[in-house]
Amino acid sequence: MSNRPVVALTGARGYIGQNLLKKIEKKADVIALSRNGDQYEDTEHVKWRSCDLHSMVDAEKALEGADIAVYLVHSMMPSAKLTQGSFEDLDVILADNFAQAAKKQNVKRIVYLSGIIPKDNEPLSRHLRSRLEVENVLRAYGTPVTAIRAGLIVGPKGSSFPILSKLVKRLPFMILPKWTRMDTQPIALPDVLNALDKGMHEEDLANRSIDVGGPEVMTYWDMMLKTADVMGKNPKAIPFPFITVNLSRLWVSMVTGASKEIVYPLIESLKHPMIVQKENYVEGVSNGQIRFEDSAREALESERQDGIRLKLPELPSMKQDVRSVQRVPLPDGETADSTALYYVEWLETLLNPWVRTTVDEEHRCRIGTSFSTTPLLELSYSKERSTPDRALYYITGGLLTDSKKNTRGRLEFRKIPHKQELIIAIHEYMPSVPWFVYKYTQANAHLLIMTLFRHHLKEKGCGKKPTPVTEK
Repeated sequence: MSNRPVVALTGARGYIGQNLLKKIEKKADVIALSRNGDQYEDTEHVKWRSCDLHSMVDAEKALEGADIAVYLVHSMMPSAKLTQGSFEDLDVILADNFAQAAKKQNVKRIVYLSGIIPKDNEPLSRHLRSRLEVENVLRAYGTPVTAIRAGLIVGPKGSSFPILSKLVKRLPFMILPKWTRMDTQPIALPDVLNALDKGMHEEDLANRSIDVGGPEVMTYWDMMLKTADVMGKNPKAIPFPFITVNLSRLWVSMVTGASKEIVYPLIESLKHPMIVQKENYVEGVSNGQIRFEDSAREALESERQDGIRLKLPELPSMKQDVRSVQRVPLPDGETADSTALYYVEWLETLLNPWVRTTVDEEHRCRIGTSFSTTPLLELSYSKERSTPDRALYYITGGLLTDSKKNTRGRLEFRKIPHKQELIIAIHEYMPSVPWFVYKYTQANAHLLIMTLFRHHLKEKGCGKKPTPVTEK
């Protein structure tokens, strides 16, 4: 009988995940999770599994047999499919599926790579607010969570350091916004891997949030100068405090060529001091040992020797299925289940007299028109996969659905743990109309309807909703 723990590793093909996999497979049996995991060969201590964490069923299968689960997931990367919704709302779904699956599969601990949460007077940036929300969602179902909170991670891939190095490489002269003089505590990739490894195995780190950083506190301009020195460059700069974060994120995206989906949230976070806080300090975990200049030199040397380009992953070819995610308020006294049924009734009220909706005793919903008996959409309620906090409907028919290709299309209403908010999401929907027609008509119509429903729920506030319409 092996004493090696079984570790489920999300993002096993990503920048952090690939390096962590090499480190932990020496002493653990690893379930390596990836969207295309079945394309990779298993080894003695690594078993690959394909997994889409937007699906709770996939998440449950992925974590089967795991003792520890490592969560290295975020949604800032551009998607290959038409995606309507913010990365914050997408991340809530992913984390909620993962946390519920971990609970069901009796996972003993979740280890999560998060971001340092500052305690300055500034409202948190979208990126850091989302990281904190994900921490809370992962903890919502009782599985112990160890959150390793890092600022800028220095390595040859990833996000932040490649952006910084490209700015230094491409700009011989820079105007420095105020954020370039904000203190930060960068950390080398090997030190982050060490912290994650300890988070998996040291019992006294369970249920803690731990800040990690390198041995130096410096400004972003200091980092640029040290990176330039390693490159053999000598950039000139003039401080200019009137350039806002919004302007900065635009020119950083233009200069580096990185997608705005990644650059914008990251630059918005640079208004905060990102340094290790005393209350979140753990000796031997928080205090990274590798100096910034050494880690920057190693990253740049990897680029020269191994042909690694310091760049962010590119957007893959577009897939013709849809994911649409919106956040709405959940009125007092209501559940995800009751709000889903109310939405179908409200839709008829909004679009009367052109649209008619019905709900039968099994909660099968039909959304059609007043001049045809054939529905536009048919939604079949999944009783076994639904709870008061999550109502799941499979898209099973209708004129607007490609019934041959629509094998996993679904609509869900999901309550966010510890918040009076609801996520309404469409996943893997295949429309029947030509793609370019859908993109500029039906997709925009759905966004408009979701916006109107959000405003309606805000105005409604509290109180019991009318009983949904049913077939007779």
